Amino acid sequence: MKGKVLGTRVSIRAAPRPHDHVSGGDLSATTQPTRRREELDLPASFKWLVQSPLRSGLVRFLHSRTNEAFGVAALMQRFGRLQQDVENCLRELVAFGVARRAPGTRSRYEATRPGDVAVCRLLDRFLAQQEAVSSEDRSPAVQRFREMIGTDEKMVIVFEWIRTAAKSDIAVLMLGPTGSGKEVVARMIHELSRRGAGRFQAVNCAALPDTLFESELFGYEKGAFTGAHERKPGRIELAHNGTLFLDEIGDLSIMAQAKLLRVLEDKKVERLGGRHSIEVNFRLISATNRPLDQWVQDGRFREDLYYRVNAFSIRLPSLRERASDIPLLAHRLLVRYCDANGLAADSKSIDQGALDLLGTYHWPGNIRELESTISRAAVSAPGNVIRAEDVQFLHPVEPVERSRTQLSSLREAERVHIQLVLEEVAWNKKQAAKILEISRGTLYRKIGEYHMEPHQPEPTAAAQPSDR
Repeated sequence: MKGKVLGTRVSIRAAPRPHDHVSGGDLSATTQPTRRREELDLPASFKWLVQSPLRSGLVRFLHSRTNEAFGVAALMQRFGRLQQDVENCLRELVAFGVARRAPGTRSRYEATRPGDVAVCRLLDRFLAQQEAVSSEDRSPAVQRFREMIGTDEKMVIVFEWIRTAAKSDIAVLMLGPTGSGKEVVARMIHELSRRGAGRFQAVNCAALPDTLFESELFGYEKGAFTGAHERKPGRIELAHNGTLFLDEIGDLSIMAQAKLLRVLEDKKVERLGGRHSIEVNFRLISATNRPLDQWVQDGRFREDLYYRVNAFSIRLPSLRERASDIPLLAHRLLVRYCDANGLAADSKSIDQGALDLLGTYHWPGNIRELESTISRAAVSAPGNVIRAEDVQFLHPVEPVERSRTQLSSLREAERVHIQLVLEEVAWNKKQAAKILEISRGTLYRKIGEYHMEPHQPEPTAAAQPSDR
């Protein structure tokens, strides 16, 4: 009968689409193609494979180091991606025949030449092309941040938050202890955003007394006060079309907070001694190690300013929260020390006893303190090996339990991130969907799928944010 096939059921599946992942199974196992390879359009399939920045980067990275094999953790650190993303992309490269699991290992991967001659030609043509340098690879702050990523996935999740924040001009508040890398993250957001070509102006509010606040941030005209011999633009004016970073914003006085709020609302600044307002357009990033939410309740920080600066928050974990990363970070910091002092990268090393001692310390100064401790030990060590007796801490040693937290799945990371965004925008679905770059329908589906609810009771109907 025309239009029917009797006795046999024919199933035709669509070719893989961009962003589809092959899930399940061992990473080294080749999956059955949805159609026979000879029936596929190989150029189109290969184009799909390398159109993903992560898959493309993995192909180039592995094939530029054909004599080496890499574990998933090393690739996570190199590309700043979640474990699930790296594993999915490796699985797809293995299935296509351009990568394989290294012989004799269970979790290390290396480049391989495809058995298909046509695929080999496509691969060679791709590798011969000039690699497009991404904004992340051009960013010095990103390279510095990658050195802070270890085997613990917390910092990779922070990287995902940074990528999200960089897509818009939303005000960002960074929370975290001293020395955890808040300024590095602020520079990353600036360099990855559309304002990356503009200026980045950093102001340490803790070192700025009230008497200098206006002249430093707003600038002054010639003759505005004794000693003002020439006009000087303020930091806010210099940040026009760029980014203003206010470090330790919680240390601003109430009077300084009121003046800053006025600028944020009006988008105008007036120099000391000036008669005209100057329009400014800048992106605000703030950082603090203070409990601003508690300070708002205590009247030490203005509530209206708090909502202005805290449209999107990023919390950086302390080094104590990811103690399992300390040995890896110590080795990287030692290599950096050697490089800065004109030594070969392998001219200094750390023995296991010293690493064990580093793991027992509570690190109140976080990565900044770890870096100074490694540098001090490298100088005081009589030989090329840093031993436990060469390590000197600035504070008494307090035992710290190593983190035993298991790496979170991609599903859990997505749930946590969506919950965070919803809480930050007071469960305004429209605003949350815009930040997440998904439709509100998708957002409602995710809320139902993960059974999400506000951490605190919803406000009354009169005070509820609009969900238009």
